[in-house]
Amino acid sequence: MIADALRNAHLYRVLSPRIALALDFLCSSDLAGAGVGTVEIEGAHIYALFQEYETLSLPQGAWEAHRQYVDLQCVVAGTERVGYANVSRLAPGVYDPIRDVLPLSGEGEFLTLGPGDFMLLFPEDAHMPRIATGAPATVRKVVVKIAVAP
Repeated sequence: MIADALRNAHLYRVLSPRIALALDFLCSSDLAGAGVGTVEIEGAHIYALFQEYETLSLPQGAWEAHRQYVDLQCVVAGTERVGYANVSRLAPGVYDPIRDVLPLSGEGEFLTLGPGDFMLLFPEDAHMPRIATGAPATVRKVVVKIAVAP
């Protein structure tokens, strides 16, 4: 897991060509003005999900991990807490290959992300997004899905 501000994205371009392309997309796009929905960047290999939602209380949150995609989650507006734990520290549920979601249960640490902050979450990084920092509030976020396999 990597968490940083988007202004430092250039530091992480060296991780892979696909991660570089995803970061370049975030840095060069009108993230606040785009509508909610999906934007293809490189077909099914890299695509962005523009989302708006109300944050949840901690008991409403759910741990998840992905096997087929790396998540690059960038908060555009609002603030949320995002849980993090290595998948080896959590109890796995049944993996859904169609949705690429592995539900998990257990405990982890939380980071607070605000506008311009991002998290890069690899397959071993379980995460619990959308958690309120206080009262539920609206968050606008872009999640770029980056395929792991060629």
